[in-house]
Amino acid sequence: MLDPCAHCEEMMQPYVDGVLTEAERVEAEAHLAGCSYCARRYRFEEELRHFVKISAEAEARSAPHPARVSPRLRAFFKGVSDEGRRPSRRDGE
Repeated sequence: MLDPCAHCEEMMQPYVDGVLTEAERVEAEAHLAGCSYCARRYRFEEELRHFVKISAEAEARSAPHPARVSPRLRAFFKGVSDEGRRPSRRDGE
């Protein structure tokens, strides 16, 4: 049988994802309440997910909106996707 911390480590991602059964969640929370190491690991996972989420949201906000992309650039990418190749300068002029 796994030691309690190893078992908690296995359950950490499903716990953070909120996909544990009620019994598993209660077991994980009981262990986290009594184990400072696993509680720190859990806080780290939560903070990491929060950081990734806000970073992804910031990246999405800073990406150019399709309506602001120049018509020439749109034509360039349309040519790439339609023909599977990059159009030459002559194609766009």
